[in-house]
Amino acid sequence: MSPISTPTSIPLPACDFKPRAWSGPSREQVLAQRREFLTPALLTYYAEPLMLVQGHMQWLFDETGRRYLDCLGGIVTVGAGHCHPDVTRAMQEQVATLVHSTTIYLHPNVGELGQRIVESFPKGSGLEVCYFTNSGSEANELAILMARVATGNHDIIALRNAYHGMTNQAMGLAGLATWKQPLPQGLGVRHAICPDLLRGPYRAGDAGAAQKYAADIAETIRFSTSGRVAGFIAEPIQGVGGVVEMPPGYLAAAHETVRSAGGVCISDEVQTGFGRTGESFWGFEQHGVRPEIVTMAKSIGNGAPLAACVTTRKIAESMSKKLHFNTYGGNPVSAAAGLANLHVIKRDGLQENARVIGARFKEGLMALQTRYAIVGDVRGRGLLLGIELVRDRDSMEPAGNLAAQVHERARSYGLLVGKGGIGGQVIRMAPPMCLRSEDCDFALAVLDKCLAEVSG
Repeated sequence: MSPISTPTSIPLPACDFKPRAWSGPSREQVLAQRREFLTPALLTYYAEPLMLVQGHMQWLFDETGRRYLDCLGGIVTVGAGHCHPDVTRAMQEQVATLVHSTTIYLHPNVGELGQRIVESFPKGSGLEVCYFTNSGSEANELAILMARVATGNHDIIALRNAYHGMTNQAMGLAGLATWKQPLPQGLGVRHAICPDLLRGPYRAGDAGAAQKYAADIAETIRFSTSGRVAGFIAEPIQGVGGVVEMPPGYLAAAHETVRSAGGVCISDEVQTGFGRTGESFWGFEQHGVRPEIVTMAKSIGNGAPLAACVTTRKIAESMSKKLHFNTYGGNPVSAAAGLANLHVIKRDGLQENARVIGARFKEGLMALQTRYAIVGDVRGRGLLLGIELVRDRDSMEPAGNLAAQVHERARSYGLLVGKGGIGGQVIRMAPPMCLRSEDCDFALAVLDKCLAEVSG
């Protein structure tokens, strides 16, 4: 395989961290082993798969020692920063003491983490009981179980274009085509129209768009269920779906509709939680709603396998009628990581950093939109941002191939970004929340260069 070229016209911001020299197997050996012994369903980014062997804060390093600015890993793994020394130290100390202790025994870490998370919610929210799991998929599965047990109803309302994980039930919630074949039937999930103000039936400029989209939930309940539902699940900003923001007023109307049909409301905060959107610690707060269940993962443990489902006391008590536990959920090591990560986020003002640097980033992206006709939309909040690429602004035809080219070219300059949207037409940015202004400016310079190159 030919090596990736390394343009030098856009210097990376300074970094005083020196990675260790790599002495392990080559990228080719790792790729061959993966192809032979791991499932073929695994995907890799880039035409030439990237091998990463070390991380430090907002930086990642490949086996050659080359440095990349990570503008995707905030969603994939981290909030405080790759291998943040305080989080790493907390995990190392716990590993040296006790790695595993199921919840049938007492250990202080899990209870303290539950308390800290509950304290992060708005006062009076009623969100006061934590269930710990290992992944966001598990947390969303549990949220659906909770809704069904608590209400005695079965049907769940989810949104088209959504993504909620890769377990069986979580894939059933997803409105994205994550499988080439149709998903198994009988999962009791009904999909309402995604309130997309760019591509949906009701667009930006329609003052009644939010209410019209919420009305589709009522129609879905009326024609597709018994008239009663267990719950409604939505992300405040759809991440994998292409950084689609819920219109103001939509979630409030949706929640009212669902509750009138006997259901509870679930906010999937796997990508929007822990201050990433800047203005609030949780995405749902920006919509003035109070869900009965909140799920979270990824940023909760700064890379450790940790997730949670937080709910009201009443719903939690309905779950106590049967045996329920998670062997590794809230294990001492992951809980130690979660506690240290929460401490760093609050101590270092990373929510405020997400607000300030995110505003700078978005302003720069909007400036790029004025210069390049292929940038059809810029959206998102804080450090959860996206740009949608189109053929032209007259047709607004999604340009997934152009997004793929920008994605590849950005990597060649040392910038790692994500892709999203049904057509893969959205470039997603979700960096570690420690991103600095100079890092933001570098990312914008790279995107400027890449957009110029693919615009022809």
